[in-house]
Amino acid sequence: MVRSLSGYCTKPGRTSLESEGSLQYANYRGEAEDLRVVVEHFHTERRLILAIIGHSKGGSVVVNYASRYNDNVQIFVNISGCFNLNRLTEDILGKDFHEKLQQYGFIDVETRRGKTEYRVTKESLMDLLREDIRAACQAIPPNCRVLTVQGTVDEIIPVEDAIQFSKYIPNHNLCIVEGADHEYTKHQSELASIVLNFVKTGLHKDDSMPKSRL
Repeated sequence: MVRSLSGYCTKPGRTSLESEGSLQYANYRGEAEDLRVVVEHFHTERRLILAIIGHSKGGSVVVNYASRYNDNVQIFVNISGCFNLNRLTEDILGKDFHEKLQQYGFIDVETRRGKTEYRVTKESLMDLLREDIRAACQAIPPNCRVLTVQGTVDEIIPVEDAIQFSKYIPNHNLCIVEGADHEYTKHQSELASIVLNFVKTGLHKDDSMPKSRL
């Protein structure tokens, strides 16, 4: 199962800004809950989920999921997820975002052409900043294998974030892809190979893995 959410703004239960619903900034816990519903659905259908993979925001959601739900999914891949949420917020909203929120109660994020892309409310931002990524990493059970993949020229998430994931997740592998940007534009095949090999290795280590696979 792949969780691909390159944007850091989502709507509850949605992955598209065109979908109906009220916009929430980041909303990691809500996204993890949505993911849990999907996993439980496949379990009900007697389908086995071998791994959950997330990119960008999806990577952080995958880490959140692994820390909260102790089910039979034991392989997780975090591709360019964010560890330092405060730094990311400053990069997106500006270092004076606290002052703006106090003054206006919201911040409109605009495109390069000056068009408002989405609005960040004080409530949703404070909810994000209450997220404790380090605690989530430490809460992941040792029987869960986690891979973090990070590019060296990522313009959104620095390599330091990947190192922090590696530092606090108990059973963790770290793979740094030299020259890769946030979207792995010129490294798609390399990324696919890294993830596939990690998942295969995890399955080979589990002799009790059922034959039915999703």
